[in-house]
Amino acid sequence: MSALEGAIATTRFSMGARPGEIAAASGDPRGWLKAQITSTAAIVPQSDLLPARDIISTRLALYEGRRGKTAEPFSREEFRAATELQRESLKAEGDARLAHAASTRDGFAERWARFWGNHFTVAVRDVSTTGLVGPFEREAIRPHVFGPFVNLLKQATFHPGMLIYLDAFRSIGPSTKAGQNRNAGFNENLAREIMELHTLGVGSGYTQDDIVAFAKALTGWSIEGMAQSFIASARPAAAPRAADGDAVFLPGLHEPGPRDVLGKRYAEDGAGQAGAILADLARHPATARHIATKLARHFVSDDPPLTAVAKLEAAYNKSDGDLAVLARAVIDLDEAWNPAQKKFKTPEEMLVSILRAAEVRLGGRAQVRTGFGALAQRTFGAPSPAGWEDTTAAWASPDSIGKRLEWANALSRRMEPGLSPGAFLDHSLGVLAQAHTRTTVAQAESAKQGFTLAIMSPEFQRR
Repeated sequence: MSALEGAIATTRFSMGARPGEIAAASGDPRGWLKAQITSTAAIVPQSDLLPARDIISTRLALYEGRRGKTAEPFSREEFRAATELQRESLKAEGDARLAHAASTRDGFAERWARFWGNHFTVAVRDVSTTGLVGPFEREAIRPHVFGPFVNLLKQATFHPGMLIYLDAFRSIGPSTKAGQNRNAGFNENLAREIMELHTLGVGSGYTQDDIVAFAKALTGWSIEGMAQSFIASARPAAAPRAADGDAVFLPGLHEPGPRDVLGKRYAEDGAGQAGAILADLARHPATARHIATKLARHFVSDDPPLTAVAKLEAAYNKSDGDLAVLARAVIDLDEAWNPAQKKFKTPEEMLVSILRAAEVRLGGRAQVRTGFGALAQRTFGAPSPAGWEDTTAAWASPDSIGKRLEWANALSRRMEPGLSPGAFLDHSLGVLAQAHTRTTVAQAESAKQGFTLAIMSPEFQRR
């Protein structure tokens, strides 16, 4: 195999090449990528990161005015301390995620996990989600990205992070006792986003009636410990209490009755009703087409060829949504191995690929965090449930390019001693670096200017 395909494997399919990776991948580029399709390759080391339930419990203690099982008022200082815990948790999650992306040997698995994390976006919206976005990605997404899509879909849907982000935890059946006592109703957000973004896609034939029926099926899913005044009455007398912060199904909040979704009737089955609908959505032909199109757009081009979409769609349908099979199908797409670099890196991809190629030490993580914000792609900060855009037009405006140049200058001052701009090109691009780029970088007035020119070169800005 060629050095060209080794460079494509490490830059387009991975998060960017680390020193020596292009050579390592060149012997068998597709095999090198497929070796990363394992159940643990996308998992970020846990270290001192908190699970979602612990962070939710802290907020519950504040909102419910209790610690454990004792009702005690909280002081302003305790409130501030708990809020700061959430903020520090968010920083720790972002730092761990960045450090993993910069150092992992499984760059394809990392890109694959980030694709699915963006597909099932849970972002920092307000104080209620600040501490949940990291645990959501770690717990609901990363362990399941090479398993059946239906499992990933259910894990994402019923995780506390998603239930809170899309306000589903307080969606109550209007005919239930709790709903009537509180004059409350169901919330359509989660049902709509599952159909529009996570499964079928826009224009696939579902109707508002389908959304309403699905939203009613999702009622009853809530968070243990939140809004105790009505959750306590919704729990069956003999049912044990779950741990604060856990997702829990409460029959007393579930709108009873059968549901008609996409022409199929689902019998009343409590928690199983929504699960059955999700299973059928995962196997729907429109879901296969929607996911295949997004993957082809991510790995091939902004306007992917229909041949690539069709291959991925067939792999999804034939394997019943097996994401490991689908990942191999992505790697085997001949269209994705075109030497032309058609995908423009997002700010996050650019920064991570710099860190990987230059092996920049992450002692100044606050500066890198600032960079994500300055480049308009704050970690866990997607602007909507649709996630970050995946096209050149979203990231290549004159203003965005200007900010990239500023940040390239800042990072160029922090390159490791002994690393030359030419070596940076070798590490990051290999034979993808064109002769005119190498000449321009070699003629730079200083190493700093050379690094900036290398980073801003068309070859490095694309993958």
